[in-house]
Formats: sequence, C-alpha cells, structure tokens
Amino acid sequence: MLHIEFTPEDVGRVRLAARPDPLWETVFSLYRLRWGGPPLIFGRWRQLAVRASRRPDLEQLMPLVPGGFFPDFLTPSEGTSGLAAGLDALLRTPRCRLRRDVELLAMQGSPLPAWTADLADGDAETLQRLAAAIHSHHEAVVAPVWPEARAHVEADRARRARALLDGGSEGLLRSYLPMMRWNPPVLEVPDFAADRTLRLDGRGLLLLPAFLSWGTTDALHDPELPPVLVYPVEHSLTVSAGQDNTSVAALIGMTRTAVLESVGDGRTTSELARRVGVSAASISQHTAVLREAGLVHTSRIGKAVLHSVTPLGAALLEPRATTDS
Repeated sequence: MLHIEFTPEDVGRVRLAARPDPLWETVFSLYRLRWGGPPLIFGRWRQLAVRASRRPDLEQLMPLVPGGFFPDFLTPSEGTSGLAAGLDALLRTPRCRLRRDVELLAMQGSPLPAWTADLADGDAETLQRLAAAIHSHHEAVVAPVWPEARAHVEADRARRARALLDGGSEGLLRSYLPMMRWNPPVLEVPDFAADRTLRLDGRGLLLLPAFLSWGTTDALHDPELPPVLVYPVEHSLTVSAGQDNTSVAALIGMTRTAVLESVGDGRTTSELARRVGVSAASISQHTAVLREAGLVHTSRIGKAVLHSVTPLGAALLEPRATTDS
C-alpha cells in the first residue's frame, strides 16, 4: 500500500492534470505490449501496436521497463507540457540521477544491455538514441490513439472537477473511492506495487489520469521529485473495443441531442432540466437512454446525480462542433 501524507498546505495544493502525459503513456504502452491487459479494452489497440512497433525502438526501450520498477528519468514532470518538452528534460537528466536509476534497474534481476553503462555515465549520444526511440515509439503506437486518450481523460476530469467544486480538494480526494481512500491526513492507495510512505511536505500532489495504464496506480520512485500519482481512467468499452454502435440510434430526436450537448463538462439532473427546458423526470429518462448507449456517465456525488459525457459521446459531438465552427 502507498500512504501519501498531507500537510494542511498540501490539501490546498492538489492539482488535476488537464491532459494525458505523453511520456507516461509511452511507458505504459510498453507494459501493454509485454503483458497486455483486458482484451475488451486494449485488444484492438494492441493488435495495431504490435504491427506498428519498430524492433529497434523496442530493443532500446524494453530493457528499461522489465516490470515493476522503471527509471524515473523516463517520465520527467516536464512531460505534462508535451512530448517535446518531456524529451528535452530527459536529455538534460543529471548524471547522478541516470546512474542511480540504472543501478536500481540492475537490481531488478534482469541482465541489462551493455549500452546502459554508457547511459549511466550520461553519454550524450546514448541519451539522444534513447530520446529518438521514445519519440519514434510514441508516434507509432501512442499518437494514433491520442484523441481517444484525451477524450477519456477529459471525461474523467469532468467528474473530478464537479467533486472539487462541490467538496473542495478533500471532495476531490474522496471521489477516488474505491481506487484510493482519503483518510485525513493520509491518502491510502491499496493496489500499489510496494509498501511505501510518501510525505508531501507542502509540495502538493499532481493527480495524473492515464489512458494506457491498467489495474494499479503509479508514482515516482524518488520521493524528492515533484509528487505525482498516476491512475488508470475508466474506459469506455464501446470505444476501446470497437464494438458496433447501433445503440447510438437511440439519440435520434431533438431533446436527447440537446441533453447530450448540454452536459458539457458535467451537469446535474436539475441543471440539465433548466438548460434544456424540460422536467427533471424527463431528463432522467433521456439520460438513462444515453447512458445505456454509452454516451453519458452518471455518478452520485453527495445528494446530487452528476452526468458527464463519455469518450464515445464526445466523439459523436465532435463533427457537430467542427461544422458549427
């Protein structure tokens, strides 16, 4: 279990990432290629990724992700600003961090290729080859699903934003049940690879939703680095598995379309009733159909029922937004 200890200042400094992190997603793509994941969620992607992956990239990257531990320098905090910023930060990794991370990697038991000794020494050419492999692999297997990844993260963010608005930072932390438990002043993360305690000491915490993650949360190994907790988003099986979308036919009709468009970044039943101009009972009936079609997600936060657009719903509305613009 991971125990994250908060000070009062830390509670007010909880942040939620606005988009997927391309470096974390690239690392998770290596896990999915090696160990898969639920076929209904990742099966189609994995089939495409296996064909698209370049063998030279995998020979460079797979030894760094043997399972469990992987080097912190692969996922610098600058990655939240984009792939280019993250790779630039990776190229500037201090030699002491490279050496320590490679030594920790060697302790995992799997033999390391000879070039990792040059990596540990901070050899510029080795770092450039590694950055090029990450970039190439990302473009081959992560970039094709980036719109889908963003849609999933935005759907998760909408639900978390409502919890934050209704209950502040503590409401946001409570919204992660059963994945993690907020037991003030400690956030308890049960399904974690090791038994650890992370003291934030006023630095706050970045909560980072990830599309290609599955099953467990992740955090950086070095407690001195900017604290981040990476967690898997809830997946829309209809989108991820490429299933037949015949249930979308349930959307035919002006009122349901208006409801779907009005959900935005999250609306309660009463808010939707006011925006669409129908009764709350009617909204409940329409959202039930939209939910069955996989177009909206419904959750209860306190006494309110919150509706948010799923990735499938967002994808359905995208052409409409493009036409209107």
